[in-house]
Amino acid sequence: MIRLCAPDELPEAQSRGFCVEDLPLFAVRKGGEVFVYRNRCPHRGVPLAWEADQFLDPSASLIQCARHGALFLIESGECVAGPCEGEALRAIDCREDGEGIWVDL
Repeated sequence: MIRLCAPDELPEAQSRGFCVEDLPLFAVRKGGEVFVYRNRCPHRGVPLAWEADQFLDPSASLIQCARHGALFLIESGECVAGPCEGEALRAIDCREDGEGIWVDL
């Protein structure tokens, strides 16, 4: 397992980008749970954010691709609107404990 950050470094309804072993990832906290995905839009294979750590729509209820406007469910990564509707982000196995947020690549 690889540690991304301390639990308090990812507040509720926030997202944060990481690069682990040359793999761009991002994490989102929603409802107290952490979800981690590869930072790659299934539509064109481009990174999702225009600005660092900005992966959510204005309501912080969906993941949004800044390049195409595609919207993804935080809990599953499923695209629910946009050019890649029906596709999904690649989820990364993760866990959280008192020491950090961890991913298993």
